[in-house]
Amino acid sequence: MEARGCAVATARKTNLTPKAIIYQKFGNRACYKVEEVQESIQNGCPGLAIPQKGPSLYRCSLELPEIFVVSGTFKKKKDAEQCAAEMALEKLGINPAADNPTEKEPWDALIERMTYLFSDEFLQSLNPLSGHLRAALRRDDDLCGFIPASVVAVCDAKLSNLCKLLNPKAEANPFLAVSFVMTAATRLAGSVVTTKGQLSIQKQHSYSPEIIEALDIINSDNPDTISVEAVYIPSSLDKLVQPVSLTVSSAGYYLDAIAQKLGVADANKVLLSRTIGKASSDTRVYFVAPESSGLSLSENLVNLECQFEGSLNPRATRLDKHRVNLEYFLTRYQVAYKLARLSTTRPPASALPLVCVFSLSQKIFGDCCDGMMFISKMPSGNYKLSREAILTAELPSVFTTKSNWRGSFPREILCSFCRQHRLSEPVFSSVSLPLKASSSSRPQKPVNVAEPVEQKQAYSNGTGTATDDLESLESRSVFRCKVKITSKCRDLIIECSPKEIYKKQNDSVHNASLKILSWLNGYFKDPGMPVEKLNHSASVLDIQFCPENFFKEFSLCPSVHTLQHEGKQEGTLPEAISVNVPYASLGQNVFSFNIEGSDSGVCPSNGSLLCISYFVSLVSEGKHTKELLESNAEFEFEMGTGAVISPLETVLAQMSVGQSAFFSMDLPPHEFILAAANDHEKIVSSLSSKACCLEYSTTLLSVTEPPEERMEQALFSPPLSKQRVEYALQHIKKSCATTLVDFGCGSGSLLDSLLDYSTSLEKVVGVDISQKSLSRAAKILHTKLSSTNSDSGIKSAVLYGGSIIDFDSRLCGFDIGTCLEVIEHMEEEQACLFGNVALSYFHPKILIVSTPNYEYNVILQRSSLTNQEEDPDEKTESQSCKFRNHDHRFEWTREQFNSWATELARQHNYNVEFSGVGGSADVEPGFASQIAVFTREILPQEDDLSENNKSENNCKVVWEWNRFDTSDPP
Repeated sequence: MEARGCAVATARKTNLTPKAIIYQKFGNRACYKVEEVQESIQNGCPGLAIPQKGPSLYRCSLELPEIFVVSGTFKKKKDAEQCAAEMALEKLGINPAADNPTEKEPWDALIERMTYLFSDEFLQSLNPLSGHLRAALRRDDDLCGFIPASVVAVCDAKLSNLCKLLNPKAEANPFLAVSFVMTAATRLAGSVVTTKGQLSIQKQHSYSPEIIEALDIINSDNPDTISVEAVYIPSSLDKLVQPVSLTVSSAGYYLDAIAQKLGVADANKVLLSRTIGKASSDTRVYFVAPESSGLSLSENLVNLECQFEGSLNPRATRLDKHRVNLEYFLTRYQVAYKLARLSTTRPPASALPLVCVFSLSQKIFGDCCDGMMFISKMPSGNYKLSREAILTAELPSVFTTKSNWRGSFPREILCSFCRQHRLSEPVFSSVSLPLKASSSSRPQKPVNVAEPVEQKQAYSNGTGTATDDLESLESRSVFRCKVKITSKCRDLIIECSPKEIYKKQNDSVHNASLKILSWLNGYFKDPGMPVEKLNHSASVLDIQFCPENFFKEFSLCPSVHTLQHEGKQEGTLPEAISVNVPYASLGQNVFSFNIEGSDSGVCPSNGSLLCISYFVSLVSEGKHTKELLESNAEFEFEMGTGAVISPLETVLAQMSVGQSAFFSMDLPPHEFILAAANDHEKIVSSLSSKACCLEYSTTLLSVTEPPEERMEQALFSPPLSKQRVEYALQHIKKSCATTLVDFGCGSGSLLDSLLDYSTSLEKVVGVDISQKSLSRAAKILHTKLSSTNSDSGIKSAVLYGGSIIDFDSRLCGFDIGTCLEVIEHMEEEQACLFGNVALSYFHPKILIVSTPNYEYNVILQRSSLTNQEEDPDEKTESQSCKFRNHDHRFEWTREQFNSWATELARQHNYNVEFSGVGGSADVEPGFASQIAVFTREILPQEDDLSENNKSENNCKVVWEWNRFDTSDPP
C-alpha cells in the first residue's frame, strides 16, 4: 500500500465551492430558490396494493443577472444549491479548477500575521492571545512584555492554522509550531525582539501610552489574588497525582505561577498543549520544554521533524498525542477580563488571562481525564459512552438493522475516533451495483452481481453528496462501501474494501465502518501483537493497512495501554460455579453464577431485542463493602451481536423473561471503574486496600422476537415454528424412529418440544455452531430430562458444537434427521454443500429440510406493515420483497427449492416428497414454510455405511446426558 507524503505548503490551493465562486462574482445578486419534490416510486411487491411514498428530495433554481438554471433532485438542500451553482459556472464558461484563486504563500501570511499580533491595534482586540499580551506587560523587570512563543503558536487560531499549512504535523507537535513562530520572529527585525536561548517574543517598540492607559494596564498597589486548584501529574507512575493550589495575582502573569510549580524560572520555558476533549473545552496540558527540544530556526521547516530526548510521560500521552516527558499540569484557563473599576463608557479595563476558578481535584482527574478521556480514545469507547454503560456495553460485532441498533452509529463512532486521534476525516466511497436480470427470478442476497456501474458517491467529513437518481437506484441496486483513513498529511493508513453487498446504502457504510472499528479495537486491546497476527486479522475483515503509517500514528498506544493491565488484581477469587447450572460455559473471568425465578418459557434467541435492568457493584473480598458503580433500569440490545460483555450475554442466553441472575467477575482496567464511579474517593480506597471483584445483578424484562417470528405470529396460529414441530413429530411416529439428529439445533426448540410428546425416540442429538445457543439448549434439555415427572423414553442426549457441513462419524446412520429453517442462514453454496454431506456421508434414513418460501413474503410483510416497531426506512423501502430476517443469506422460491431437492435426491439415491406448513399447496403462493422429506431408497439389509463411516470427529461435545448416569453432566 502506497503512502503519500505531505505536499509542500507553498503549492497548496484553497478550493472554493461553486457556490462560493458565484458569491465572489455576483454577491447578493445571485438568487437561490429551493423547492421540495415528492417523487413516487415504483411498487415492486406483487399483490401489494398499498401505495409507497418516496423520500423527500430537493431541487434548486438559481437566477443570475445573465442566466437561469435548475438543478436536479437531491436528498440535501445544500447539494442542490451546489449543483445549480456548478451548472451556472458551466454556462458562464468559468472553469473553477483553472480560475480558483490561491492563498498567499503561507510563510508570507505567517509573517504578516505575526506583524499584526504585535501591533497596537491587536492589543485592544478581544482575543485570547491579546489577553496574554496584556498580562505579559505586567511581568517584572526584564520579562515585561515577553510572551512565550508556545502561547503565540497555540492561542491564535489563524496563526495555528498557518503553521499547519506549512506542515500538518505542527498540529500534533508543539515544538514544530514553536519553531515556525520563532523563525518568523527572526524575519521581523525591527518589529519584535527575541532573546537567544529563550522561547519568547517581545514587541520591539513600546505600545503607545494612550493605549496602555485606555486598557488600564497598570500595577495596582493592592493587587487582587485568586487561588486556583489544579492537578500536578508526575512523569513517574510511582508518584501520585496531586492537587495543587496556584496563587495568581492580577498584577502578574498566571503562566509564571505555573512555571514555578513546574520548577522553572519563568513562563518562557512552559509549553501549552492544544485543548483537550471537545472543541469548546479550555482544558490544556502545561509542561516544560526539554533542554534538547530539537528546535530549529531554519527557514526550510516544511518537512522538519522535531525530536527530543527523555522518557515519555504516559499519563500525558493518554490525554493528548503530544510527546510529553517531564512533569506537567492539567488545568483550565480562559480569558477572564478583570475590571479594575466598573465603567459603562469604555471597554473592560485590565484584561488578565486567569485560570478559570473551579475545583479540579484528583477526583476530577481520575474521573474525567484518567477515565472518560482514556475511554473516548478507544475504538469502542465512544459507543460505551453513548450508551452510558461503560462496564456493560461493548461495540457490537455486526450491524444488522437500524431499528435494532442502540447508541451511536458506526460511522459516527469512526469519525469521532479519527478526530480524537488527530487524523483526517474518514472518506466513504459508496458504489451502487445493479442486480442482474436473472435476479428477479432468483431472489437472494445478490452474491452474483454485475461489475460496478459508474455510479459512485464519495463521502467526506461524514456527509454525502447525493446524485440525481439515487432513490431510483435504491430500488434496483445493491451497495458496497469502501472506507479510507488517512493522516493529516493525507498518508494512507487504513483502507477497508468489504466484499459484502447490501440493499441499503447506509447499511453498507455502517458495516464497513464497523469492520475498521472492530479491527482497531483488537489492536488497542493487544497493541503488542505481532505484525503477522495483525495482518491476518485485517485480511479477515477485508482491511489493508500501511504498517509504517499505522504504527507512526499509533506508536504511543502500547505505553498507554500497558496501564490497562495495572488495574488487574493480583491473583483471582476461588472458582465457585453454581451447581444449579453445571453445563454453563461462562468465560474465564466469571467466578460465581446463579439464576433465580421460575422459567417463563419466553427465552432470548439470536436476533431478538432484549430489555434488561442491571446493577454493577464493586465488592471487596468477603463482601464486606459494596459500592454501586453503574445501573440501568431499561437497557436494550440485540442478542447475538456482542453488544454487551460476553459473560452477561452468556448468562442472559440461559434465562427467561422474569428471571434474575447474579454473577461476579474479574476487575476491568481501573480507568473503566473510575470513569463509571460516582463516589471516586470510596472507589479509590476500595481498589487500593482490598481484593475486589465486580458483581453484576440483572433481570430479563422482555424479549422482542426477530422480525421473522413476529410476522409469522401475526398471521398463523399456532405459529409456524409450532407447526414445523408437529410436522416432524408425525414423521417420527410414522417411521418409529429411535434416533434423531437435529442439524442446526440452535437453542434446542425442536428437541425441547419433542420431549413433551410420547415417541419412540431413545437418542437425540443436536448440532450447532453457536456455543451460546447450545448453552441455552443444554439448560432446557437438562431440566426436562432430569425431571422425575418426565415420561420421555429418551435414554441419551448429546449436543455437539461444530459446523453441519463438516463430517463427523458420530452423526452417521440416524433414523431421522431434521434441518428446520437453518439453510437460509448459510451462504447458498454452503447450503448446497450441506445437502451433499448429509445424504452422502451422514446417510439418515429420513431427512426433513424446511426453509422459507420467498414467494410468501409479500403476504407476511403486508400483515406487519402497521407494526410500529418496524424501522421507518424499512416501511418506505421500494423492494419487491425483503427477506424475512436480516441474517438470511438467501431465500428460495418453490421452483428453486424443488429443483435443488430433486437433483440432490437423484444424486444420492433418495426419494423426495414436498410439503409445507402455513398456507396450502393448492392456493398461491403455496406454503409459507416449504418442506422436503428425503427417504433412502435402499433397503436396510443393503445398508452399508462402512465406506463413508470413518472414525473422524470434527465436532466437540458440549453437553451429554445419560439416563443411567445419575451424576451431573460435565
